[in-house]
Amino acid sequence: MNIDAKTRGFGRNSLRVRDWTGQMIAPLADAGAGSQASFVATDFQYDGGNAVLHVSAQGLYRAFINGRRVGNDVLTPGWTCYDDRIAYQSYDVADLLRKGANRIEIWLGDGWYRSTLMWRDIKITNTWGDRIAAIADLVVDGQPHLATSGAWASGLLPVTKTGIYWGEDFDARLDTLDATDGVEVLAFNTALLVPSETRPVTELPPIAPVKSWQDSAGRRIYDFGQNAVGYQRITVRGAEGARLYIDHAEVLDKDGAFDNRNYRAARAAFSYTLKGQGEETWAPMFSFVGFRYARVAITGDAELIDIVSVPVTSVPQIAGGFDCAVAPVNRLVENTVWSQRGNFIEVPTDCPQRDERLGWTGDAQVFAGTACWLADSEDFLRKYLRDVMHDQRPDGGISHFSPDPTLRAHSAAPGDWAGSTGWGDVIVIMPWQLYLHYGRDDVLRECFPAMVRWLDYLWSISDGPIIRPHAVWGEKGFTFGDWLQPTGDSRKPRPTVSDDCAATLYHAISTDLAGKIAQIIGAQAEADRLAARATEIRRAFSAEYFSATGRLAHNDQTSYALAFLYDLVPDQHFEAAKAYFRRVIEDADYLIGTGFIGTPALLPALTKLGMTDLAERVFLNRKVPGWLYQVERGATTIWERWDAIGEDGTIYDPMMNSYNHYAYGAVCQWLFEDVAGVRPVPEAPGFDRVRLNPTILPELGQVSMWHDCRHGRIEAAWKMDGNRVIYTVTLPEGCEGEIVAGSLKNASAEGRLPAGRHEISFDL
Repeated sequence: MNIDAKTRGFGRNSLRVRDWTGQMIAPLADAGAGSQASFVATDFQYDGGNAVLHVSAQGLYRAFINGRRVGNDVLTPGWTCYDDRIAYQSYDVADLLRKGANRIEIWLGDGWYRSTLMWRDIKITNTWGDRIAAIADLVVDGQPHLATSGAWASGLLPVTKTGIYWGEDFDARLDTLDATDGVEVLAFNTALLVPSETRPVTELPPIAPVKSWQDSAGRRIYDFGQNAVGYQRITVRGAEGARLYIDHAEVLDKDGAFDNRNYRAARAAFSYTLKGQGEETWAPMFSFVGFRYARVAITGDAELIDIVSVPVTSVPQIAGGFDCAVAPVNRLVENTVWSQRGNFIEVPTDCPQRDERLGWTGDAQVFAGTACWLADSEDFLRKYLRDVMHDQRPDGGISHFSPDPTLRAHSAAPGDWAGSTGWGDVIVIMPWQLYLHYGRDDVLRECFPAMVRWLDYLWSISDGPIIRPHAVWGEKGFTFGDWLQPTGDSRKPRPTVSDDCAATLYHAISTDLAGKIAQIIGAQAEADRLAARATEIRRAFSAEYFSATGRLAHNDQTSYALAFLYDLVPDQHFEAAKAYFRRVIEDADYLIGTGFIGTPALLPALTKLGMTDLAERVFLNRKVPGWLYQVERGATTIWERWDAIGEDGTIYDPMMNSYNHYAYGAVCQWLFEDVAGVRPVPEAPGFDRVRLNPTILPELGQVSMWHDCRHGRIEAAWKMDGNRVIYTVTLPEGCEGEIVAGSLKNASAEGRLPAGRHEISFDL
């Protein structure tokens, strides 16, 4: 609920803001980052009426009125580029108030605002500032009633230390909150405050342990059966001063031992010191961690009565599902849902456990389409794009991750952490996916100026259509290439895409797509310029990378997949290149040879070429590297590396190994759009029309999908009946289907299909 709001222009988008009476106040009890947490508070009178609390903070906050919690969202006010905008939340609090005397407390934690971010020798503390603070207005019957001011008091909390990577320590013996210090009114521009742009982070239903055991040191390890992101809620009983220390792991080593080396320098632990008065229930409030296993060490006389895993996410509602007759495939989709949930916490992060947890742009752009199939991601990703645009460099380079700590004060990060192709292309590809799924062109208009600056930056790297990236991180044009592309046996590694080829491929993809976007939003001059440039890049790509026989220069899966999927293969080389592509897959024994940017293109490209036999074998292989290998190794989320756990159970290099990293889950987009055959189309976006063209993979047995779009639920399913396929589609009102003539062999229906249920048969 927003009251007294007015419009603040934000690019081509408008965010609603309000006139504030309150001031941003910092607790004088606060001793700086990593110290005991603090609060601000005041007493006030209330005589009744509709009451709304507007509140925000530098850092994280949790508000209480008369000792009762305000709202049920967590990690507020969220994470943005705080020097651009800070979210505020609005709560109806009438039921927390009583006539007469009342008290409000706003508890504060370091959060992303000032706790340590980044890793190893480039750790950054106080990224956006060194003062935690709160601002609040209580409005009663539409009139200002109470506001933060210099008259408020402050004190220390039972939270003795908290941080995003640290975790949280809580001493229940300190629960008498004495507001013995004052506050300082900070110079603060309230125009930075905007209402939350996306759903708040919320708790999902708790998960009970599936088993537990005691290790040789007497600590009890709990397996919750699901790698998730959040914290535990515990109930304990014991003596005053007894302490529980809970640390975490995603995996066990090959001998079954607790292994959290991949958390690197992140302590990622919680501790609770008992007050000693009966049963005590507690959960952290200013931190979170990714984990499947929790290890509990008890010091002193205490009994752990109950422990549950409490997942949190910004996208709690699932918006799509896929099912087939192969159980590991269904588990793969579920794993992707869990990775999206755990990494979609305020921004789309790479991983949730180690000393990183950053909004990497490359991961986000390859996953954007899948994200929109599996959850309503529109507001969440639009918010992220605003941070990406705010962090864009003056020369047009896009940050490797956003919000970008390396741009802010106290940064020890060397060079410029921006400008990688495949990563910076998020500014073109993500808005396009939002347009396809949600049908609004305002996201294209808002992002288009940043797209153009990015594309001009790409051209400037080598002053022309072929991009020759710099080899040194931090230098202009450095690219991650096809990150973590597997090379096979080190004695005879398979070919990998070169940095210049990968960069030029994405240069072509984004330039062509931006030209289409320019047409949609009516920027004709830019549409013409970009179309001409895209043609030039295609010609240069053909001349540079295709031999006279039609073989691509590096003869690797990523090069062929991206070139075919995005129509960069010249007609004269098409059949020969297709044959080379087949040979590359077969020579690899149908094992995946692609990394972060090649993997989302691999199966769609094979499907587009009609090589569904290859697509089926690659997708369903159970060896490493492969999607189902992870599942059959017990994964419950998507791994960062194909070889994260070896066939003998060995943990790969823990310094670069996350077991909750959604990028390779982008294959789910192919399951919805190609295998189930339901694809949104740019001519009628937002599922006003869908193209229906399922790909029959006999090994899947049968397939069904559903997706909740803005018109309602779409459902599709196919099964085989001898040499015929029965394809059933249900379309909601406002959505029509389209079967392109000749796309389904001897189909019983073609052309446009109205809303309703349809059964179409066609030959295999």
